[in-house]
Amino acid sequence: MTTLKKIILWVCILAALMGAGAFYFHYYFVFGEGTKAGELNFVVYKGIVFKTYEGRLIQSGLTSKGSVKSTPGSGLQSNEFNFSVEDKNVAETLMRKSGCLVQLHYKEYRGALPWRGHHKFVVDKIEYIKEL
Repeated sequence: MTTLKKIILWVCILAALMGAGAFYFHYYFVFGEGTKAGELNFVVYKGIVFKTYEGRLIQSGLTSKGSVKSTPGSGLQSNEFNFSVEDKNVAETLMRKSGCLVQLHYKEYRGALPWRGHHKFVVDKIEYIKEL
């Protein structure tokens, strides 16, 4: 094997390793995690090729006078937290609790995978449920 072929082989191997590392970092590295609390709007099971559990949590709160998002004269706002759920048991529990106040623990990824869900936020456990 000539020196040029060896260099090309090593460059290809290095490029493949860097590509695999970038893919892992973007789709599998947990970028952040935390909890969100609010009223559970819905959780649905949907998809064409990959069926996933998708949900929405409505968080209410107050705005400050200097807030860019606030409407003049308005002090209330609601934020939507859209998420995916991988665990079937967690998703089925949440499906029965629409309209309840919940606190959810989530993991944030830099990108979404089709078989994991449509969102980069993935709920992995329920920390608290308050029946209304």
